[in-house]
Amino acid sequence: MKILAIALLVACAIFLVLYVTLIGRRRLAQRTTTVVPVPPAVPDGNGPDAGGPGGNAVGPVRFGPLEAVYVSTTLHGDWLARVGAHGLGDRSHALVSVHDNGPGYDGGVLVERDGADDLWLPVSSIRSAGLAPGMAGKYVGADGLVVLTWAVPEADGVPAALVDTGLRTRRAEDRGGLVDAVRYLLAAQQPQQYPEQQHPQQPYPQQSQQQSYPQDPYQQEAR
Repeated sequence: MKILAIALLVACAIFLVLYVTLIGRRRLAQRTTTVVPVPPAVPDGNGPDAGGPGGNAVGPVRFGPLEAVYVSTTLHGDWLARVGAHGLGDRSHALVSVHDNGPGYDGGVLVERDGADDLWLPVSSIRSAGLAPGMAGKYVGADGLVVLTWAVPEADGVPAALVDTGLRTRRAEDRGGLVDAVRYLLAAQQPQQYPEQQHPQQPYPQQSQQQSYPQDPYQQEAR
C-alpha cells in the first residue's frame, strides 16, 4: 500500500508540473501574440532559372547547412523575455544555412527546425550577428551562442518587433563562420554611406613668395 501511495503521489506531482508548464506556455504565447507578428514564410518561388510562375526562391547557399540547436527567440535586449507566440520559444534541433541575395532570389538565414515550423530571417530584416554566453535560461558560457538580431515584419495588424534569435552550433568552429557569413550579407546590403563627391577645382589665389606664416607650435622642436 505504501508503494502504491508513493507512486500515486509521484504521478500527481508530475501531472501538476506538466499542467503548470502547459498553462504557462499558453499564457506566454497569448501574451506575445499581440507583441510579435507572425514570422515571414520561407520563399517558395521558382526563381529566375525555372521559367515558371511564382515569386522569388531561396538564394544560393553561402554557408551551411550545419547542425545546431535552436535555443529560443526573445524580445530584443531582454534575453529572459522569451517569445512564446508562433512557436518561436520552442527549443529544437535544426539545420542552419545562410543564403545569398540576387535577382529572383531572396537572401537570408534559414533555420529548418525538427518538430516546429521552419524559420526564415530575410537579410533585409537582420540587424546584427554576434556571439553571447546565453539567453532565455540557456547559459553555455564563453560566447557559445550565435545571436541574430532581426525585425519581424509587420503582419496582421501587429507592428514590427525587434527580437533576438539564439542558435548553438554543434561544432564550436562553425560559430565564427556563421556570424561572418551573416555579416557578409549585411555588408553587401549596405549602400556606400559616404560616396566620393566630385567637386570642381577652384583656383587658389597666388601668394607672394615673401609672405611669411606663423610657425605651427606643434611643429616646434621639442626641448
